[in-house]
Amino acid sequence: MTNETQIQVRTQVDEPSTKIFSSYKVENSSIIARMAVNETASNRSFGGYQNVYEHDSAACNCKMTFGVYFPPQAETKKCPVLYYLSGLTCTEQNVVTKGNTQMHAAKHGIIIVTPDTSPRGSNIEGEHDSYDFGSGAGFYVDATEEKWKWNYRMYSYVTKELPNVVNNAFSAKVDESRMSVFGHSMGGHGALVCALKNPGQYKSVSAFAPITNPMNCDWGRKAFQGYLGADEESHKAYDSCELARSYQGPNPNMMIDQGTKDQFLYQLLPENMEAACKEGNIPLKLRLQEGYDHSYFFMSTFMEDHVQHHAEFLCDEKASL
Repeated sequence: MTNETQIQVRTQVDEPSTKIFSSYKVENSSIIARMAVNETASNRSFGGYQNVYEHDSAACNCKMTFGVYFPPQAETKKCPVLYYLSGLTCTEQNVVTKGNTQMHAAKHGIIIVTPDTSPRGSNIEGEHDSYDFGSGAGFYVDATEEKWKWNYRMYSYVTKELPNVVNNAFSAKVDESRMSVFGHSMGGHGALVCALKNPGQYKSVSAFAPITNPMNCDWGRKAFQGYLGADEESHKAYDSCELARSYQGPNPNMMIDQGTKDQFLYQLLPENMEAACKEGNIPLKLRLQEGYDHSYFFMSTFMEDHVQHHAEFLCDEKASL
């Protein structure tokens, strides 16, 4: 056996609607990870398939669910992957059913992966008590506080474990060398953090109404203090503005859309992100969309622009925005 070997197995089980994809990664002659990915739903959409999978997560110590849209091009060639991170209270289903992603992904031949927003079923006291902390509100950080650190590791999940799962389970369809990330609100914060903390890992990043400066808004302060503790120095590692000021790396190819009638503008602080990007010499395409609020009506309106933005860098397509 070689030092690093990947073995792919695909088997059909008794239930016709359920498929199991198993991946083993072997390094230095020892198995370091095993992933069994179960398909729980599949719907034909724009010539491709919108599927839902579940797997046992090592990062979150629970069963996690994620959606994958495979465009028709994935039947015959490997396609780039665009990860979408959702906002507070959401699951993987919100953008799948309301975001209008499939039509645009099919046009450009891009796979879209949509993870959940937090661990589920961890049975931690208080995790269901509020909409902006705990269930549905993982904030894409790796918790360090004792109560939360064994499950709430969404940063590691979306930047490391989930891409590893996707790349291995669907290796015939995925071009793992081409990956980008985008998101909405809390997920927009997550997308920006993922890109800024990992220079060059993502070809591009975009966000709808992101929480750009969580250290300076109520949503962010509550989450950071709960998951990371009282030391604000540790919070800086997950604040997009702080990361932008000190960023060293290639152009992250960043675009942000913000509605001017967003009822949460006081939490989102796009002007702080604009200033931080100027300080860090990061090119930023910040678009203020007149009259739009924080809802999926806003997101679905501009989803085509965002997928096109990523296609420019994932598919070498000329920008048309």
